[in-house]
Amino acid sequence: MRMVRPEPLTRDAFRPFGDVIGMEGSAHFTINQGFTERFNDLAFVDVGAEGGTANVSLFLGRPRPAPIEVKLMERHPLGSQAFVPLQDRPWLVLVAEDAHDFASYRAFACSGRQGVNYARNVWHHPLLALDAGSRFLIIDRKGPGNNLEEERFEDTPLYITHP
Repeated sequence: MRMVRPEPLTRDAFRPFGDVIGMEGSAHFTINQGFTERFNDLAFVDVGAEGGTANVSLFLGRPRPAPIEVKLMERHPLGSQAFVPLQDRPWLVLVAEDAHDFASYRAFACSGRQGVNYARNVWHHPLLALDAGSRFLIIDRKGPGNNLEEERFEDTPLYITHP
């Protein structure tokens, strides 16, 4: 059985796949008469290819049975895709340099205070919530063109252990 174990989500570890969205370690400054700290430029939102525009959505996720069986990966060739949790609940991220190379897969354990922004063309698994009713804010691309590629491998799945 092919297993991948989650590692902690850090900016350096996730850099080849996109951005970590979070306050920890981010530059910030005070606004609103001193009552608000603004954390700016946390992710590169890349949605303009072929006339695309930004789309803001909410997702409501539920957990998959453990160990999580991975039978497909997806990527978005025309834009980035950001996932920001709206609750302080841990969740998982699975990415790969190549969907067909299981050795290139990496899983990350995310805190409920960390989001991710998958860069354009990064292979990733759909949302991996660990708790029922987990809510996420999604920022991605809408518009003309095919912005979804999927690779399925149902005969040779990969498994993720829970952290």
